[in-house]
Amino acid sequence: MKIVYLGTPEFAVAPLKRILDSKKYEVTGVVTNRDKPVGRKQVITECPVKKLAKEYGVPVFSYDKIRVEGVEDLKKLSPDIMITCAFGQILSAEILDIPKLGVYNIHASLLPKYRGASPINFALLNGEKETGVTVMKTDVGVDTGDMLLSEKITINDTDNAGDLFEKLSVLGADCIMKALEIISTGKQILTPQDSEQATYTKMIKKEDALIDWTDTAENIVNKIRAYNPSPVAYTEIDGTPLKVYRAEVSDGEGKIGEILSCGKCLEIGCGKGSVKILEIKKSGGNRMSAEDFLRGNRFTPGDLIG
Repeated sequence: MKIVYLGTPEFAVAPLKRILDSKKYEVTGVVTNRDKPVGRKQVITECPVKKLAKEYGVPVFSYDKIRVEGVEDLKKLSPDIMITCAFGQILSAEILDIPKLGVYNIHASLLPKYRGASPINFALLNGEKETGVTVMKTDVGVDTGDMLLSEKITINDTDNAGDLFEKLSVLGADCIMKALEIISTGKQILTPQDSEQATYTKMIKKEDALIDWTDTAENIVNKIRAYNPSPVAYTEIDGTPLKVYRAEVSDGEGKIGEILSCGKCLEIGCGKGSVKILEIKKSGGNRMSAEDFLRGNRFTPGDLIG
């Protein structure tokens, strides 16, 4: 079975590596988005999937708009199947028709819930207790294709987006190997999604991560988990931005945004309950425990934050 794999970020690395290491299938090409500038110095950097493909000697094709630039290249590769994983571009009907067995997507949610760009973040934002990976056959919609299989995992209370990212990437590798085995035997059974149950997630922007202290403590802590490691939830004290990496729900009482205690943690009053900030970073400073932060930054109970 000849495979063309489409993916760009770190999330898509584990599934591709599992396919390549299995030596059961022939990966004839890997498609990524074009290299982009990274960091303060804006250095043009190869994406993680491209780096892996080059290590294994697999030809790499990169496009800004695959529907415009990539059709003829894909036709020449003559794949039996194409697999997408966090590729980030919508495929045209013309591309979907190229592989005779179709295009299958590794999606980081239990579809039809959390279609779209940010399923991991929104599972945490909404306080879900479980999530998973779905392998679906791609159609012209956004994550609307019929489902081949799905696998669940539990979301732990301490999991943040980075933790789930790693767990679901590994689970995605497991799922795509199971899917390829089924497809290779011709015994795939596809289940349509219930569109009435569908929810869509948007691209995350920096401003989405601003903490609203009028919200409940539970929702605020979920936001902190959902936006760690990026873009990182933040607030302000006296006009100075503070990034918050880790926190827990507490039952303190006080005004909204009021500092209730500032000893081993920074406890802030919310619309309901309080939040104990456990890990923090001041603008221009280093990420550290709240206890270490408070040794060098003096606050007084009753001060307001945000």
